[in-house]
Amino acid sequence: MAESLPEHERILQEIESTDTACVGPTLRSVYDDQPNAHQRFMEKLDACIRNHDREIEKMCNFHHQGFVDAITELLKVRADAEKLKVQVTDTNRRLQDAGKEVIAQTEEIIRCRIQQRNITTVVEKLQLCLPVLEMYSKLKEQMNVKRYYSALKTMEQLENMYLPRVSQYRFCQIMIENLPKLREEIKEISMSDLKDFLESIRKHSDKIGETAMKQAQQQKTFNTALQKQNNVNYGRNMYAINGRVPEPKYEITSKRTLEEEDEHEEEVLTAHDLVDFSPVYRCLHIYSVLGDGETFENYYRKQRRKQARLVLQPQSSMHETVEGYRRYFSQIVGFFVVEDHILHVTQGLVTRAYTDELWNMALSKIIAVLRTHSSYCTDPDLVLELKNLIVVFADTLQGYGFPVNRLFDLLFEIRDQYNETLLKKWAGLFRDIFEADNYSPIPVANEEEYKIVISKFPFQDPELDKSFPKKLPMSQSVPQIYIQVKEFIYASLKFSESLHRSSTEIDDMLRKSTNLLLTRTLSSCLQNLIKKPHIGLTELVQIIINTTHLEQACKYLEDFITNITNISQETVHTARLYGLSTFKDARHAAEGEIYTKLNQKIDEFIQLADYNWTMSESAGRASGYLMDLINFLRSTFQVFTHLPGKVAQTACMSACQHLSTSLMQMLLDSELKQISMGAVQQFNLDVIQCELFASSEPVPGFHGDTLQLAFIDLRQLLDLFMVWDWSTYLADYGQPTSKYLRVNPSTALTLLEKMKDTSKKNNIFAQFRKNDRDKQKLIETVVKQLRSLVNGMSQHT
Repeated sequence: MAESLPEHERILQEIESTDTACVGPTLRSVYDDQPNAHQRFMEKLDACIRNHDREIEKMCNFHHQGFVDAITELLKVRADAEKLKVQVTDTNRRLQDAGKEVIAQTEEIIRCRIQQRNITTVVEKLQLCLPVLEMYSKLKEQMNVKRYYSALKTMEQLENMYLPRVSQYRFCQIMIENLPKLREEIKEISMSDLKDFLESIRKHSDKIGETAMKQAQQQKTFNTALQKQNNVNYGRNMYAINGRVPEPKYEITSKRTLEEEDEHEEEVLTAHDLVDFSPVYRCLHIYSVLGDGETFENYYRKQRRKQARLVLQPQSSMHETVEGYRRYFSQIVGFFVVEDHILHVTQGLVTRAYTDELWNMALSKIIAVLRTHSSYCTDPDLVLELKNLIVVFADTLQGYGFPVNRLFDLLFEIRDQYNETLLKKWAGLFRDIFEADNYSPIPVANEEEYKIVISKFPFQDPELDKSFPKKLPMSQSVPQIYIQVKEFIYASLKFSESLHRSSTEIDDMLRKSTNLLLTRTLSSCLQNLIKKPHIGLTELVQIIINTTHLEQACKYLEDFITNITNISQETVHTARLYGLSTFKDARHAAEGEIYTKLNQKIDEFIQLADYNWTMSESAGRASGYLMDLINFLRSTFQVFTHLPGKVAQTACMSACQHLSTSLMQMLLDSELKQISMGAVQQFNLDVIQCELFASSEPVPGFHGDTLQLAFIDLRQLLDLFMVWDWSTYLADYGQPTSKYLRVNPSTALTLLEKMKDTSKKNNIFAQFRKNDRDKQKLIETVVKQLRSLVNGMSQHT
């Protein structure tokens, strides 16, 4: 019981000192305690309450008098308070009335202060935005004046420096959205400018190339002049078309001493003078800044490849004029000059590997085009101009570092074609010369005319009579042919110039081409000339004389080539001219044609023969046709006096042999069935005239009766029948000393049978005369013996 009292006091102390919100646990402890603890706690609580009430009452009693005094004083103050309230109310009213204006002004001040603060804020913000707006305005202005590269730089500054400061503003977002569009616009515009640039250089390529080739040719001419003056080799030419000529060469150019070059020298144009390259630079920079440089490079190269294919495609009629070739070369040179310029002024847009690849592709196409179109050229002058253009074209591009060896190899192919066109042209010239020639010796009235002739042709004859007028042995075609051969050598030399070949190679080319002219063209013209129907014996004789003099002139052509090339004929690899064989072959052909035409003429006279093979007696004189033939032969052989002796002798022997053979064939003709003794006698008179002609030595140089031997077969045959010496013939047959050694048994048998038939028909009553019967028997006996000889010969063979 005593223990619970302190516990209750503790609980009461906690209740008094604890917040009412925390009383619950304390009260719960009252109910959790011993039984009847609640009752005892309530009792203790009542006791505590009574104690507090007593304390309150003591305090009230202690302060009651003061309270009463205060109330009394307060009642006294009430009246003063009422007065004070009235005064305060009045003062407040008057104060409120007086403060209305102050309030109004204060509100105005507040409003102004707010505006000032807002203005300050706006100014601060504007100061932050103005640079952005100024940069954007600058960007717009740069776009308007087409300064796109600067515009891109401005965009970069806007994005990196200015726009982040004002990114919270709406206009900034609009700007941010517009910048990619502006970039695309710049890309499109710059690409459009690039397309215009590509179109421009496509149009100006021929002008650029023409200028470059002109400068290359002038530089080469000038260097050649300097080399001749100072014997200085300036090495490879460098040209000023793209402004990359070394300074010393400008100084040399400025010090030209040749007046003509000073007068006609034009201002050197560069690629910049003809084409504005700024679009390609600008576009390259723009795409590089935009990080799309590779796209631009691929596009540029693709478009240039397309343009290259267009440039390399020639016109179908290019081969007809030199202007077509010049325009073709100018466009190609212009194309690669531009590429070379781009290569050296930009980094990475065009590389050396790219230009080399493009050039190799172009070079293959160029060579194929030139092979095709040059094959259509039939004019050597056009081929020569084409060669000169190719040389200038090659030299120009070589000056820009492009390899051109294949072009010079192509020139050797074109050179063969050039020679072919020259050969065709000179074949026409030779034909015209031969057609215009009168095939008679050249008349020379005085020494001046003689000097004119020998100035054209190296004619030398120490035995020639110096008196005038006179005739030179050759005809007009000889000096003309000689001059044309020299002209051919000059024409062939023109192609060999500027091919960067040694004198030995040029000498070899000249000699080979001249050999072709002599052995093929001139030889063919001579052969055709000799075979022409209207060329008679006189003309053939003159042709032989002409070829003899042309053959002698070959050594002068050798010297002529040597003087041009300064290559001695004694050099091991020096080719020789084959003119000797050419003219010998032509001479042999002419000689053969002389023999043929003589025989043809003899045949024409033989066809005029009109023998009466059954005549009883001869006319007592030679036949008219034969006398005409002999007169023709005499006059013809007189023309042969200028021919070499062997030619005239061979022609004369051939004619006599052919005449003998023709007469023999006439006797033995199978169509001729019978021959009388009178016809044989007449035939004998004709053969006698032939023998007299042969013995008269129509052509000098025959020994003894050599020419008469051509008629020996006829003579022995006719003597056998005229003398009727069959016993001697048959007895001596086969003996080397036989009088009728050249009489063949078959020939004698054929003629004897023709005479036997005639004897039978003309002597009907011969069987009644003893002599005639004996003769007939003799003939039959001789025929049998001859047949036995013929049969023996056939069995022996």
